Amino acid sequence: MNDVYQPRRQALGRHLPVRGLSYHLHQWGTPQPGVPLLVMVHGFMDVGASFQFVVDAMAAAGDGQRCVIAPDWRGFGRTSAPVAADAYWFADYLGDLDALLDALSPDAPVDLLGHSMGGNVVMTYGGVRPQRIRRLVNLEGFGLPDLPAAEAPLRLATWLDELKTPQRLKPYASLDAVAQRLQQNNRRLPADKARWLAGHWSAPGADGQWQLLADAAHKRINPVPYRAADAIATWQRISAPLLWVQGERSRLDSHWGGRYSLAEFQQRLAHVPQVRQVTLADAGHMLHHDQPEDLAAALLEFLR
Repeated sequence: MNDVYQPRRQALGRHLPVRGLSYHLHQWGTPQPGVPLLVMVHGFMDVGASFQFVVDAMAAAGDGQRCVIAPDWRGFGRTSAPVAADAYWFADYLGDLDALLDALSPDAPVDLLGHSMGGNVVMTYGGVRPQRIRRLVNLEGFGLPDLPAAEAPLRLATWLDELKTPQRLKPYASLDAVAQRLQQNNRRLPADKARWLAGHWSAPGADGQWQLLADAAHKRINPVPYRAADAIATWQRISAPLLWVQGERSRLDSHWGGRYSLAEFQQRLAHVPQVRQVTLADAGHMLHHDQPEDLAAALLEFLR
């Protein structure tokens, strides 16, 4: 596995202080007068560099000047983790995003995109701070199954038990091993892109092993129940046009074992006032890796 992907646009890495943390940002280009900033936020166990391929595809399609910023969420990539974090709370992602946008675009709405967990964050943010968003894009951020109230005590008990259990992430013997893991996770990911991503997804430790750039505390269950009614009430307040994108090969129905279906998600999505839906052929959950050119085309049309 010798070939490594060569980016078309090079990202500048920089840090911003955000709510007591040092937030790492990937930035492509500089802000242009009259052009909204495009902010992309990644999913669980991912990093901001994950958007490199679609940024390059947008440049190849003629949008190579737009300023795009993709942060690493707290406890992921090169953003610091809270001191002695024993769990991660969804509301903290909203607080971080709000502070980031205050720093990056205090006087103008942004175009905001999120993938998976990041898609769930931007949907909530779009309903809570609708005036901050010009265009909203959700890539496979389906939300979660509605948790019945009767299950809340067991979920809290599970969390308490997990607090007593040290969490660890598997180390890898080499960068190639990390790249191979990425390809095992997504069979559509080419080898050159897997190797490039591996260098952003991990780093060598003092023992020579490659460690994933993520806080192991992310593995603990979130003790706060997910309520579909809360999500719907928030999504109803989204005022920006929304582009919903999913992969044709995505398997929401089987993923949750009958607890949450695509049909149920579509019922929730119907509460968003303005929605354009796009399905990308031969793409799974990591559709920004699988079909960056097709995704870029959909984004350029929508963002114009």
